[in-house]
Amino acid sequence: MARNHRRLQQPARLNLVALMDIFTILVLFLMVNNGDVEILQADKNITLPESVASQRPEESLTIKVSPQSILVQGQPVLSVTDALASEGGPLLALGAELQRQAARSGPLAEAQQARGRSVIIMGDETMPYQLLQRIMSTCASEDYRDISLAVNSISAPESAHTEAAGAES
Repeated sequence: MARNHRRLQQPARLNLVALMDIFTILVLFLMVNNGDVEILQADKNITLPESVASQRPEESLTIKVSPQSILVQGQPVLSVTDALASEGGPLLALGAELQRQAARSGPLAEAQQARGRSVIIMGDETMPYQLLQRIMSTCASEDYRDISLAVNSISAPESAHTEAAGAES
């Protein structure tokens, strides 16, 4: 009993080995998974559609289409109501902004000229297809032909995998 009293009177010691192991594992996990995800600035007004596509777009010029306005690199260019009300064809205000952005980034390299400049369109899932089509045609007319659509990535359902495997047999 005297031995237990002496042991309990000594100050408690903290075992740092286990704590250091946990932090090492945490740091390694964060380093491995750090470069795997490209994050676009989220906008509360935009609900992205979902996709099972695994290919990720390169970082490039971003066009956001909220229910109220069209923004290029976060700067408002045109309201959605004006874009829908205007006559068919390219959107002039968007085209002018894309020309300004192209002038700022400089000329394309020889390898990029065939593909064109890259752009990511980040539009609400309720955006009218007519508006998306006009934005894409405006981008293409201003030499932004490498167009990516921003989506929320989800995993493919298991039934789709089994159906695809059955179709190949």
